[in-house]
Amino acid sequence: MDKKVSDKKERLLAALDQGMVMIHLDARRPGVLVPASLRGEAHLRLNLSYRFEPPDLTVGEWGVRCTLSFSGSRFTVAVPWSALFAIASHVTKEFWMYPEEMPPELLQQPPVASASVARPPQPAPVPVAAERPRAFLREVQAEHTEEPESRPEVAPPPPPEGSPPDEPQPPRRGGHLRLVK
Repeated sequence: MDKKVSDKKERLLAALDQGMVMIHLDARRPGVLVPASLRGEAHLRLNLSYRFEPPDLTVGEWGVRCTLSFSGSRFTVAVPWSALFAIASHVTKEFWMYPEEMPPELLQQPPVASASVARPPQPAPVPVAAERPRAFLREVQAEHTEEPESRPEVAPPPPPEGSPPDEPQPPRRGGHLRLVK
């Protein structure tokens, strides 16, 4: 395995250990297996995560294989390392690009933001679950009486003259929720 492939593999595995990862690939390259509607994409982005509980996510010497969902349909995707040109971690906001693997039409596009335009400050990264403060639950004691609350009965207003008599309404019951201990 050459150094570039080894680097891509190590970075993808490290990013997957942190959380969701977006891989950027050229779906037109040989060996790429994606749904037919996406095969002509020069810049296809796929989200991968162990939290999706993929039954077959493999990151190996050849590339990446995984069953993903596209518009509700499952499809087994195969991406050789030669087709993958960028890796982005959703958790750490790190981004690794391999320009030598990028499609030529993407290299010819002008940059999205010019260097003279100041970028807004990036938000602080969300702490990993192990770093977040843990919330504690406590029991709240409520006073409970055996007798139901008595509510004063209010008589409905009399019907206007000349209108048909209304059917008698059943008495209002209390709310439908109850306290379970």
